[in-house]
Amino acid sequence: MVIDFQKLAPRESYPWLINAINPRPIAWVSTISAAGKTNLAPFSFFQGICASPPTLMFTGANDRTGKMKDSVVNVEQVPEFVVNIVPYALREPMNLTSAPLPHGESEFEHFNIATAPSTLVKPPRVAASPVSFECKLDRIVRIGEGPLAGNVVFGTILCAHVDESVVTGGALDPRKLDTIGRMGGDYYTRTTELFTIKRPT
Repeated sequence: MVIDFQKLAPRESYPWLINAINPRPIAWVSTISAAGKTNLAPFSFFQGICASPPTLMFTGANDRTGKMKDSVVNVEQVPEFVVNIVPYALREPMNLTSAPLPHGESEFEHFNIATAPSTLVKPPRVAASPVSFECKLDRIVRIGEGPLAGNVVFGTILCAHVDESVVTGGALDPRKLDTIGRMGGDYYTRTTELFTIKRPT
């Protein structure tokens, strides 16, 4: 079976992408607009990029009408954001924040999600997230135009807030972090079945 992406409409190619490329980590991104309105939304096109400088990225795809996500609009106005890591315990509130609220209406307030102040950036953190990365915008790269086109947001990590409950021996413990990953459709996975493989020397 060969899927010819050159012949597929964006809405037809999207399911093939999200069902095959998984599990995808989830960036729960908090931003703030120029008017001071906060926003919180999950993105599963998310990854760490490099350590020098420490950089991560998330992609805010345009909606089916071609409209940009509020998170991307806010980062353009105030070039800072926080990536909050999502453990299994926060799966429900994270999912709620994927609902399309009117621009300027805060998901933090609408869904009663507690905030914590950031140290170096204006957007608040998710108080219950075990790891939050404060970032300043490096650049936004546009991929395509119109519906489902991508806005790839690169951020330089300024600092991280790490809860002591997920640390063992001075390092993050994946068994305690208990993160979830996005699969296709309504499916998620949980990082509870861990295994190790030694890297070749």
